[in-house]
Amino acid sequence: MKKYVIHGGRPLYGKVEISGAKNAAVGIIPAALLVEGPCRIENIPEISDVDLLLDILKELGGKVRVVNRTTVEVDCSAVRCQSVPYDKGRKLRASYYLLGAMLGRFGAAEVPLPGGCDFGSRPIDQHLKGFAALGANVEVKNGYMCATTEHGRLKGNQIYLDVASVGATMNLMLAAVLAQGTTIIENTAKEPHIVDLANFLNSMGADITGAGTDVIKIRGVEKLRGGEYSIIPDQIEAGTYMAAAGGEVRVCNIIPKHMECITAKLVEMGAEVDEEGDALIVRRHGPLQRTNIKTMFYPGFPTDMHPQIAAVLCLARGTSVITEGVWDNRYRYTEEFRRLGAKIQVDGKIAIIEGVERLTGAPMEACDLRAGAAMIIAGLAAQGTSEISNVKHIERGYEDIIGKLSGIGADIRVVEVPDPEQKRTSAAG
Repeated sequence: MKKYVIHGGRPLYGKVEISGAKNAAVGIIPAALLVEGPCRIENIPEISDVDLLLDILKELGGKVRVVNRTTVEVDCSAVRCQSVPYDKGRKLRASYYLLGAMLGRFGAAEVPLPGGCDFGSRPIDQHLKGFAALGANVEVKNGYMCATTEHGRLKGNQIYLDVASVGATMNLMLAAVLAQGTTIIENTAKEPHIVDLANFLNSMGADITGAGTDVIKIRGVEKLRGGEYSIIPDQIEAGTYMAAAGGEVRVCNIIPKHMECITAKLVEMGAEVDEEGDALIVRRHGPLQRTNIKTMFYPGFPTDMHPQIAAVLCLARGTSVITEGVWDNRYRYTEEFRRLGAKIQVDGKIAIIEGVERLTGAPMEACDLRAGAAMIIAGLAAQGTSEISNVKHIERGYEDIIGKLSGIGADIRVVEVPDPEQKRTSAAG
C-alpha cells in the first residue's frame, strides 16, 4: 500500500505536460474489440484503468503490443465471445463499455457489473433502454451483466435518452456501429471524449455523424478495419493542475477550447489565464474571490472538476455555493476537508463553503478519483504536513501525478505503508 505525504504552503511554478484523456481512453480501448485488424492507439495515459483494460483484452484473446510509453498496438481479430474475467472487470467503473463493444461485434456478452458503483449511484438504465431498442436483452446474473440478441446481430433503431448520459451515449455508439441499418440517438451528451470515440471509430471505418451535438446518427457497417489514432488531451487532468496552481503554471498539450468552462470560473475568481497555442498559463496573486458553481453536462462546468474547485474555494474570500447537477455522491470529500479546517456545509446537492484564512495539514483518505485529486490540491495549499491514504483511486486517472507536481515545485512524495489486511493474515498464519 502507498500514501502520499505533502508538505504544503508552497506556490507552484513551472510547466506541466498533460497526458491523454482518461475518459476517452476507457471507451476507445474497448472499441478495439470491434476492429478486425491491428489498430495503433497513441497518447494513451499511463494509469491503472488503462492497464486493466489492456489486460482484459489480452485475456479475451487479443494481441497487445506496447510500442512505447504512450502507444500500443491492439489486434482483436482472434477474440471470440466469452465472459470478461470477473476479478479484473469488477474493478472498473468503465466495464460497461465492454458490454456495448462485445454486443456490437458478437451479439452477446457477459461483463461484470461496474466496479465500485451500484445502480443507485451510477445508474445504467439508459444503457439498458438503448440496448433493448437495438434488439438485445440484458439480465444481471451472479454479478454479471449478461446480454443476448435473438438473431446474433443488433438492429438499428431510434433511441431517445431520458438523460444526456455520457456513458450511455458512448456505449450505444459502440453497440450500433456494426448493427444492421441506421441508429439515431437523441438527447446525447456532448463531451469531448464522446467526439473522440466517434472520431476513433470513423477512422476505423465506421459511419457516425453528429457527435458533439444532441443527435448522433450511426449507419451500421459490415466491419471495421485497422488504423491509427491519437487520443485527445485530458480536460480534467489539465483542470486539476490549473486549480492547483498557486503561483504561475504553464499547462501544456491541451485543447484550450475544451478548457473554457474551467478557465471562465478561475478568471471570475481572480486568476489570470493566458492562452498560447496548445498551452494555458495560469497565474494567481493572493487569495481568489468567492463564486457560485453548478455542475452540468458539457459545455457546462464538469462534475469531474467539482471537488478540485471546492478545494480552491476553501481559501477564497467570501462564501461560495456549489450545486451538484450530475452525481449525488460527490460530497464525500467534505469530511476530509474539514480535517484541514475547511468550513463546508452540505444540504442535499448543495454545498456552502465559507472561505478561511488558512488550512492546516492533516491525514485524509481518498474516497474516489476526483476527491483524491482535490485532497492533493487542499494539502498543497495547507500549512504543515498532510497525508493521503487509499491513493489507488487517484492512480486510476492521473498519470505520474507525483512526478508532475514535483516538477513544478510541490513537496510531495510516495511512502510505502504496511497493508493491514496482510498483517492480519500473517498474524493468523
